[in-house]
Amino acid sequence: MSTQTPPATVDVEIRAVASGGDGVGELPDGRVVFVPRTAPGDRVRVRVDQDRSSWARAALVEILGEGDARVEPPCPLYARCGGCQLQHLPYASQLEWKGRFVTDALERIGKLPDAPDPDVVPSPRIERYRSRMTFTLRRLRGGRVVAGLHALDRPGHVVDIHDECLLPRSGLLRSWVELRDQWGGGAHRLPDGGRLRLHLRTVGSGVELLVEGGAPGWRSGGLLDDVPSLAAVWHRPTGDHRAALVAGVSDPGGGDAFEQVNPEVADALYDHVVRVSAAERPSEGTPSPRAVVEAYCGAATVGRRLAARGDRVVGIERNASAVEAARHEAPSGLQVVEGPVEQHLAAHLPCDTLIVNPPRTGLDDPVPDIVRSAPPPKLVYVSCDPATLARDVALLKSRFRLTGLRSFDLFPHTAHVETVAVLSRGEGA
Repeated sequence: MSTQTPPATVDVEIRAVASGGDGVGELPDGRVVFVPRTAPGDRVRVRVDQDRSSWARAALVEILGEGDARVEPPCPLYARCGGCQLQHLPYASQLEWKGRFVTDALERIGKLPDAPDPDVVPSPRIERYRSRMTFTLRRLRGGRVVAGLHALDRPGHVVDIHDECLLPRSGLLRSWVELRDQWGGGAHRLPDGGRLRLHLRTVGSGVELLVEGGAPGWRSGGLLDDVPSLAAVWHRPTGDHRAALVAGVSDPGGGDAFEQVNPEVADALYDHVVRVSAAERPSEGTPSPRAVVEAYCGAATVGRRLAARGDRVVGIERNASAVEAARHEAPSGLQVVEGPVEQHLAAHLPCDTLIVNPPRTGLDDPVPDIVRSAPPPKLVYVSCDPATLARDVALLKSRFRLTGLRSFDLFPHTAHVETVAVLSRGEGA
C-alpha cells in the first residue's frame, strides 16, 4: 500500500498585498507566491498548492513571526470563510492598500505611468455595514443543508453561517437567522434544487428575500408569515431573467434591481459623481439644460439628482426592475431607456457629460468604440474593479486624459474598492 507524500513546506517573508487580498512574497527560486491571510512583514511557513512557471499560490501553514501590519481578525470564521480577505489588516492599512490596487492597475494595465494615488474615502462602519447580502444554500446527502458564504480557496464548498458573520446590518442578520429557523428540514419550504442563492436586502418596509434557483411555480408556502422581519419574497427560477413577487408587498424596483451594499458610503460616492458630472453653466441669463447620459444607470440615482438640478438626462439600463425604480416618480428631465447600453448609447451621443457605471466586467465590447466615435467633453467612470477600469481607460485614452480619481471603501474587510475616474476630452478629439 503506497502513501502519498505531502507537499513540502517553505518559509517566506511577505512584502506586499495583491489586489485580490493575498499576501505577496518570493519562493526560494525567485518566483512570486500569493498567500491568503498574510500581511506585509509576516514570516510564514506555507504549502504550495498551485505551481506555475512564473508564480505560485500557497496555503498558510504557520505564522513564524508577525509583521507590524497585522491585527487579530474579529470574525471566528475568518480562517476558512472567503467572504472577507483583509480582516487581519488594520483598517488604515486596508485603505492604503486599496488605493495602491487602483494605482497599480492604472500603471500596469492602463499604461499610465504617472497615475495619481487616489484618496480612499473610508466607511463610517467597518462591521455591520451591509444592507444587502447573498448566501449560497446547498442541499447535501441525508437531508443536510449548509448555507452561508463560499469557503476560502474552495469555492465549491460553503461555510455554514448562522449569526457569526460581522458584515450584515442587524436587521438583515435577524432576518437571516429567522429564515434559517423556519425553512424546515432539508430547507423543504424553499424551492427544489441542489443549490440556491438567497439574496437579502434592507428596504424601506423591512427586508426582502430573493430566492434564485429551482423550478417555476414556487409560492413560499406561508414562509412570509413565519419570518416576521420579511416584507416581501421574490423568486427567480433557474434560467429566468426576471424575478417574480410571490409574497408580500415590495417597494418600487424590488426583487433583482441592483443596489449598493453600504448606504452611507454609496451616498458619498453618488454626491461626488453629481459634483464632478455637473457641467459649468453660464453665469448670466437663463442657462440651457445640459445633455447628460447615464449608462448602466440602475435606478438612476445620479441621473435623478442631475435632472432635478435642471439637466436633461437619459439613463440606459437593461434590468427591468431597476428601470421600474428609475421611472418611479422620476423628475421631468429624466428619460430612462430599457435595454443594453451597446444597443442604445450611440443614439444619445454626443452629449455634454457621459456617466458610465458598468458591472465588474467593465464596458461591453462595442462601448469604447461608440464613445471614441463621439467623445463628450467629460466622461465620468464609476468602477467596481480596478483592472477593468484600467483596461477601459487604456481603450479610451486616445480621446481622453485622466483628470480626476477618487476611491470609496464600500466593502471594509474585503479587497473590493469602488473608484470614480474623471476623463476629459483631449485637445483635437
